[in-house]
Amino acid sequence: MKAHFGRHAAIAVIAAGALALSACGSDNATGTAPAGNGTSAGPKVTGTLTGIGSSAQGAAMDAWKTSFAAANQGATVQYSPDGSGAGRKALLDGSAQFGGSDAYLKDDEYATSQKTCGPDGALNIPVYISPIAIAFNLPGLTELKLDAPTVAKIFRGEIATWNDASIAALNPGVTLPDLKVTPVNRSDDSGTTTNFTDYLAAAAPEVWTDKASGVWPATLQGENAKGTSGVVKTVTDTPGAVTYADDSAVSGKLGVAQIKVGETFTKISADAAAKAVDAGKPVEGRSANDLSIKLDRKTSAEGAYPVVLVSFHIVCSTYASQETVDLVKAFETYVVSEEGQKAAADAAKSAPLSAELQDKALKTIESIKVKS
Repeated sequence: MKAHFGRHAAIAVIAAGALALSACGSDNATGTAPAGNGTSAGPKVTGTLTGIGSSAQGAAMDAWKTSFAAANQGATVQYSPDGSGAGRKALLDGSAQFGGSDAYLKDDEYATSQKTCGPDGALNIPVYISPIAIAFNLPGLTELKLDAPTVAKIFRGEIATWNDASIAALNPGVTLPDLKVTPVNRSDDSGTTTNFTDYLAAAAPEVWTDKASGVWPATLQGENAKGTSGVVKTVTDTPGAVTYADDSAVSGKLGVAQIKVGETFTKISADAAAKAVDAGKPVEGRSANDLSIKLDRKTSAEGAYPVVLVSFHIVCSTYASQETVDLVKAFETYVVSEEGQKAAADAAKSAPLSAELQDKALKTIESIKVKS
């Protein structure tokens, strides 16, 4: 999966067509936005769109909201980064028009969405791909090499100090401090936690015996904080602390681990995250237009970084009003367009959607309609 910014003109045509169709029949189409204004060429929309969810999407969402509002005077996107669990709940109970989540809907959540969103339920649309950094605060060290079992032991509290023999064996020649290891986890229901624990459960099952979950295991000791910014601040303020967080939030602030994949260690990067996503498969049992992705956490593909999150915008397949349909389709079309993906990459170092996934996302967005 690579950026395809050279295809800008082609995707602009696709995005413009989707926008034009989404605005058809609406009283909110007020003209044509000039090309390059953040949403490609297409009819403008007005109104307020409300979302709640992933804090990992924060930097990208800020860029998306600003560009979309600039291109559509009178249109506003409100987004509260309260965590992925809060985002899914808000979409399902109707208090938000879309949810941001670093994990697709669970089976029971999807069943609930069929009551809220109609018989086809909610749609999971991938909008943001980013590696999850294993980030640490060790004076004088900016990089370490770790494998999945060692990471699992660190976060289970089974490794007490940073000069432990298991860490030293992976980092020959590195002077490790005799400093207490303080693991820091998310206190809120978090999609980042879901992805991180999914990786540990799959790649180190002999150590990480808990199932993947958005809620950190209550039996484990350690510090906790709310949101991406909360855990990053705690680690930044605590020598010896370590956490898991969206890479864009820790870059330049904390040390970051390389992760062992196969027989080599992979540095964290957007391209490495994209390679891991390429190995994923569709989730079974969902509607034809749903784009949930099951990742292969045990991949041995060279250059892949499997501690990755695919963050979704979860939207309804049907809404009560044409105005809401128009707003959702216009905003999400921009988000998955090359312009929107480049804005996210510039703001948050995320990996742009591949051309294939981008086209699938546009078709899914176009399928959203008014409840009959």
